[in-house]
Amino acid sequence: MTATVDRPYQLTLHPIHAVFLAGTIPLFLGAALSDIAYAYSYQIQWSNFSSWLIAGGLVFAGLAIVAALLGLTHAEGRGRRGGIYLALLLATWVLGFINALVHAKDAWAMMPMGLILSVIVTVLACAATGVRFSGRRVGGAQ
Repeated sequence: MTATVDRPYQLTLHPIHAVFLAGTIPLFLGAALSDIAYAYSYQIQWSNFSSWLIAGGLVFAGLAIVAALLGLTHAEGRGRRGGIYLALLLATWVLGFINALVHAKDAWAMMPMGLILSVIVTVLACAATGVRFSGRRVGGAQ
């Protein structure tokens, strides 16, 4: 007599997609922290750091969007969670782009909107990452 165990398998996140997605958090978080440092020190270099970190975050978020769109062809990406993830990622990118435009202003003109947008974009990036990484794994229950 043979005993079999029925374990539902779900495709997990591709490692390259995971790198793109997880890379957005430290970049956008670094931009928010740089904005906070700029607000307290008035040193223009903190604003420059934020601009570069936002640009890097936009690159990673854009690549994660491309990977998410490719993931829509799989069964795991077509569900409600896949739609929420893609919407959060698109909102992250769009607000991040607006944040980059705000940071392109001259010196103190970017405050306080730059700081507020940086915090919102960081929260959105964390939410998108949380939604995508929270799912059923091999042998797990839903």
